[in-house]
This record gives sequence, structure tokens and C-alpha cells, in this order.
Amino acid sequence: MTTSNDKVAIVTGASRGIGAAIAARLARDGFTVVVNYANNAKPAAELVETIEKAGGRAISCQADVGDPQAIKRMFDAAETRYGGVDVLVNNAGIMKLAPVAQTDDATFDETIAINLKGTFNGVREAARRLREGGRIVNFSTSVVGLYQPTYGVYAATKAAVEALTHIVAKELGARKITVNAVAPGPVATDLFLEGKDQATLDRIRQMIPLGRLGEVDDIARVVSMLVGPDGGWINGQVLRVNGGVV
Repeated sequence: MTTSNDKVAIVTGASRGIGAAIAARLARDGFTVVVNYANNAKPAAELVETIEKAGGRAISCQADVGDPQAIKRMFDAAETRYGGVDVLVNNAGIMKLAPVAQTDDATFDETIAINLKGTFNGVREAARRLREGGRIVNFSTSVVGLYQPTYGVYAATKAAVEALTHIVAKELGARKITVNAVAPGPVATDLFLEGKDQATLDRIRQMIPLGRLGEVDDIARVVSMLVGPDGGWINGQVLRVNGGVV
């Protein structure tokens, strides 16, 4: 287990799904965790309570990742309460699928605002404020390399996140800050399962050499490694955590 009792981690989109699993794992690893949420305070508060009952430290913090001032206020709150920030996990994202010809402007703009600009806002603030030796973990998707119909806008935002990751890793290396991306494959979250019937899910499972959908803890374990001592020399990488689907 990582022992990081003096370190602070912000996890965006942490009230449910993969983000909640990451926040819970980092709390078990010893990090003080800032549980970010966009709109629904209740599950974020429940996660904080669960972490505290297990002996960890956490606070919840509302912030729309697409708003740079909200991101700044979240960092301000963490610094005021805990003295600084060491880790940013840019997990918040949305996935609305449609063929490009049927994608309206509102869907395009919202996906860009959350998946790309939201990640940029977090990375920019972290680049200015993380303590030396900090870690940034962005979230991409294995769909970037699969080029499947209906994923056009979603995959495009995540491809941009990967490019940003590679570049910022070089920009922050002198401060011993690592920047990596995790690119999950199909993970059994509400975000992924929404709108998919059983036949579709069975077909997806057949694409995965390991024969199953991912679980949220599969992803949380990789993030734990990247932000812990074992990840100290991993930088500028995209880890495709996907059971072997290509």
C-alpha cells in the first residue's frame, strides 16, 4: 500500500463510477482526497462519509470543470485547508454517441467543454500550482484507437487529451511532475452501459481477449500506481487499460 499521508489529491468527477473508485482507492493509499462533483452533492457527500468512516480524510467540492474560475476556486479550497495539492486526476467526462452527420452543435460544444476544455482547465491550474514531485493523470479512452462509428466527437476530444498529456509531460519534467493518461476500455459504469442492450454488451465482451468488461477498480488500481512511488519514472505515457481489446 502506498503511504502518502501528507499528500493531497483532487479527483474530478468523483461522485460516482470510475472517479468514485479512484477517490476511495487513493484515500486507502493515504492521500487526503478532494472529491469533485458537478451537480449532485449527495453521492459526493456519501463518499466522503465512507472514506472518513474508514479512517481516511476527504472533502467534497463542487466545480464545473469547464469553468476555469471554478477550477481555481477548487484548488484554492484545497490549499487553504491542506496547504497544497500534489495530485490531479482529470476523470470528469461525458460520452454522447451519434454518427457525425447526426451530431448537433449543442452536443459537440458540451463534449468539447467537459472532456477537452475541462481537462485543459485542470492541467493548466495544476501546472501552476502542484507541489514539486506532483502527478497529473488525465483520462482518455481506448476508443481513440478503435475508430468505431458513433464515437467521432467523443474520441476526437480524447485524442486531443492524449496530445496535451504528451506535451505537458515535457513542460513540467523539470519540476519532477509526471503527466500521464489512462485510456480505459469498456468498463461497466452507468456512463458506458446507458443505451446499450444485452446483445450489444455481449458483442463488446467478445471483442475483449480477457472475456469481460472492466470494473471500476481495474482502473483505480492503475491510477494508484501512477500517483504512488512505483509510478515515479512513468511520464508522458498513455496506458490502455482495456483487457487487450485493439
